[in-house]
Amino acid sequence: MKLLVQPEDGVMPLVKGIDRAKESVEILIFRFDQGEIERALLKAVTRGVRVRALIAYTNRGGESGLRDLELRLLAAGITVARTDNDLLRYHGKMIIIDRRELYLLAFNFTYLDIYRSRSFGVITTDRKLVSEAVKLFEADSQRQNYSPGNTSLIVSPLNARKELSTFIQAAKSELLIYDPSVSDREMLRLLDQRVKAGVTIRVIGRVGKQASLPARKLTEVRLHTRLMIRDNSTVFIGSQSLRATELDTRREIGIVFEDVKTAKRLAKIFNQDWQQGALRVTSTRSEEVVPAGKIAKKVAKAMSEILPPVAPVVEDLVKKVAGNGVDIELNSADLQNTVKDAVKSAVKNAVREVFEHAQPEESAKA
Repeated sequence: MKLLVQPEDGVMPLVKGIDRAKESVEILIFRFDQGEIERALLKAVTRGVRVRALIAYTNRGGESGLRDLELRLLAAGITVARTDNDLLRYHGKMIIIDRRELYLLAFNFTYLDIYRSRSFGVITTDRKLVSEAVKLFEADSQRQNYSPGNTSLIVSPLNARKELSTFIQAAKSELLIYDPSVSDREMLRLLDQRVKAGVTIRVIGRVGKQASLPARKLTEVRLHTRLMIRDNSTVFIGSQSLRATELDTRREIGIVFEDVKTAKRLAKIFNQDWQQGALRVTSTRSEEVVPAGKIAKKVAKAMSEILPPVAPVVEDLVKKVAGNGVDIELNSADLQNTVKDAVKSAVKNAVREVFEHAQPEESAKA
């Protein structure tokens, strides 16, 4: 089992894996903006490798980008399938090389996730795990039902709740958790039971109001991973938070494995992040929540102070678009409303993109 640690490892382990492929590459994509990975996929095609991409039918704010990616990959000779829309999101990320090597990732194929976020992935050649990942890839590519056949491959919404509950309940002394949102009531109840049984639990991320667990937030990098280290020996890495939406209504993929060396390395990284992190109150119940309206007003005020006068810009642009020889009534109600709607839409998209990068992915949007 080889561990990938972001942002330290960067994109090269993924590129090198694709470059080594001799027969096939199968890749599941939710978000994608890494040209190096795309070029590696195209080079694989030229070597005669069969490349297949399974792309999410949608994501938050980037659907047009996914469709553009589909067209580029198809034009290069890559077989492209789109996930079904039967689940709220298809949020898993993995690469299978020659059906012998599985890259199971908690991060997307994006600059933000790879170079600006704390995240992890694993590379395994375990035959049973690789075979199960292939089975899942085939089922989702062909929009067929998938039935889990290996309890070590954690697949939402099919076996994730059961297997992660079992993982938590097996903790004897310590449970270290990276998670943007630990909020599922049943999972919080299980964590509380472990604390009462004497298990030390610490969380880097957010914890729901129902629990009082020690929690800290990362300050140096963005948090974009879901990971648990149990008793310095067993690890869960995946795309699903301990959150109802990601356990029950989305396609999320994770892996559970026992590897003392890897677990200890992850615990060391966790403890370093914990020491550098900012202390949270024991529960988000006590954290101040800033209303979205208040944030919006502050953003609008700040924008108004840095923007140049709008009227001359509008007049100049309208004349350029329509042509100087056209007589334009700038006070036209239709024109005003149309421009206003267009600007609102552009600003809305820009704000969505900013908050997408600033926050953990939310249930109905991520």
